[in-house]
Amino acid sequence: MLDRRLYLHLVAWLGQWPAGPGLHVVRSYRRALPAWDGRLRPAIAVGDGHGTVLSVAPRHVPAVRALSAGSQRRLFAGLPATVDHPGWVCHEDVFRWTLAPAPLPDVGEWIAPTEPGLPRWLRLFDRDVLVVRDADGRYLAGAAIKRHDAHGHELAVGTVPAARGRGLARRLVARAARRVLDEGAVPTYRHDPANVASARVAQAAGFPDRGWRSFGVYPP
Repeated sequence: MLDRRLYLHLVAWLGQWPAGPGLHVVRSYRRALPAWDGRLRPAIAVGDGHGTVLSVAPRHVPAVRALSAGSQRRLFAGLPATVDHPGWVCHEDVFRWTLAPAPLPDVGEWIAPTEPGLPRWLRLFDRDVLVVRDADGRYLAGAAIKRHDAHGHELAVGTVPAARGRGLARRLVARAARRVLDEGAVPTYRHDPANVASARVAQAAGFPDRGWRSFGVYPP
């Protein structure tokens, strides 16, 4: 049975769940509102291997349903323009979630995203981020939480090239996932299917590949 927190997250984030067989284009007012970082997400889809829910703003539903009657290639190529963002791209991800993060040792400290020396992507967040620094205080790796709604929080992680291979990313992700669970939400993790390193981090942190996929329209 699907975890209730994940079910509530998908309903809130997409507008409908479960998917049922095939592709279902559904309406959600959230596609016309800024997301956690203040940017639009005009189309978001999640599929569990049996069916997929594609969420768009209400006014785009008829056109997207017509577009989705063709091939997936046609859908991906035409979706940005159909949701009024012709210069954007449609990108697919592996969608992972967990209720049991790996019992890895904690690493890093929770600090404000306004602290000096953090990379630009961490400064997008409005709550504490989890950071590892070296003995001289230089940033090595960090993780942050995208709080999409009360029930589902997505994790992001990044490591500088010189610090890769030390297991920092997986330990950060596992620790951040435990915090999400403590907050009463379910932690999710998305990555490019071709990103082998990110897949390894997710797997090691306790996020198995269950065959779920997601896609959406994003700035290039």
